[in-house]
Amino acid sequence: MIHIRKAVIILCVIACVMAGCAFRAPHTIVSDYDKRGIRLIALAPVDNKTDDMEAARLLREKILEALYFKGYPRIPLSMIDEKLKAGGSDARTDTMSPEAIGNLLGVDAVMYGTLTEWKTTFIGMYASTTVSVSLVLKDAQTGTTVWSAKHRIVERNYDLTRERLELKSYQAYEPAIREIIDKTLSSLPDGPDFVGSPPPEKKFWKFWQS
Repeated sequence: MIHIRKAVIILCVIACVMAGCAFRAPHTIVSDYDKRGIRLIALAPVDNKTDDMEAARLLREKILEALYFKGYPRIPLSMIDEKLKAGGSDARTDTMSPEAIGNLLGVDAVMYGTLTEWKTTFIGMYASTTVSVSLVLKDAQTGTTVWSAKHRIVERNYDLTRERLELKSYQAYEPAIREIIDKTLSSLPDGPDFVGSPPPEKKFWKFWQS
C-alpha cells in the first residue's frame, strides 16, 4: 500500500513538471501567420503602466534578445527610436499607426509591449514580486493583429531580516522578466532565420578582416 502511494505521488510530481514545461501563456494567432512572410519586426517602446522607467527599458531589451534567438533579425532599439522621433512620434507609438511605422522603418510587423505590473509587496518575513506583461504583434501592411500573448508571474521570497528579503526581491526581477518573456513568446512562431541556434550577427568590423 505504501509503495502504491509513493508511486502515485511520483506520478503526480512528473505530471506537474510536464504540465509546467508545456505551459504556454494565453495567446491568439491568425491562421495564416506562416503565409504573411513576417521577418523584420520593429519593437516599439514599451507602454509602461508602472513607475519604474528602468523596468520598461530592461523588458524591451530582453524582448529584443528573445526575438533574435527565435530567428528574427535584431533591429537596434536606438535606430527605431530615432526613426520614430524623426517621423514625428517623439519615440511614442500611440500617435502612429502600424502602417505608418512600417513605411517609416521598412519592416513587416510592429510589436507592442505593455508592462502592467512591476512591484514587490512585503508582509513581515514574506515578500511577493509581481510582473505582468502583454505583447501584441501587428502587420505593418494592414495594421491587423496577427499575434498576441500575456502573462503574469508572482515570485515569493522568505527571510529572517528585511534587508536580506529586499535583496532577494530585487534579484528576483530579472529572472521573472526572462521567464515571462519565454512564456509569452513561446507561442510566437520561429522567424525565417531560425536554424535551431541564434544566427551569426554581422558586425561592421568583420568586413575589415575579410
